[in-house]
Amino acid sequence: MQATLERLRRRREEEGREGGFTLIELLIVIVILAILAAIVVFAVQNLTGQSAKAACSADYNTGQTALEAYKAQMGVYPSNLSDLTTTATDPGGNTVGPWLKDALPTTSAAGSRYYFGYAGGGGTGDYTITVYSGSGASIAGCSAL
Repeated sequence: MQATLERLRRRREEEGREGGFTLIELLIVIVILAILAAIVVFAVQNLTGQSAKAACSADYNTGQTALEAYKAQMGVYPSNLSDLTTTATDPGGNTVGPWLKDALPTTSAAGSRYYFGYAGGGGTGDYTITVYSGSGASIAGCSAL
């Protein structure tokens, strides 16, 4: 192919035409750009699923940390996750909280990939956070998204 391009360049120079790109050279560049674009598209599609898993895992860990902070200050786990976004009065009479700035997703919204269910609270017992897919199916964890 290199020899063909050299032959075309020499012929163009012999004929005394202005320098420029031939149609073949332009087509080769377009094909190379198309191949590179296809590689980028496939690489980005894989990142979408990974980012949803990472966001779910981060939300899950944030929720666990907030629940433990709530229990450390209040002495019990909250009765529901929305309690983490409000202020409360601890046993010593001090105003504490909020433990989360924004509520964790607890119901499926349009386009959501996951949301959380919460069981526990009120007493000193443990709690359970369940991960649900956007369609409402319980999944084993964020990695199942």
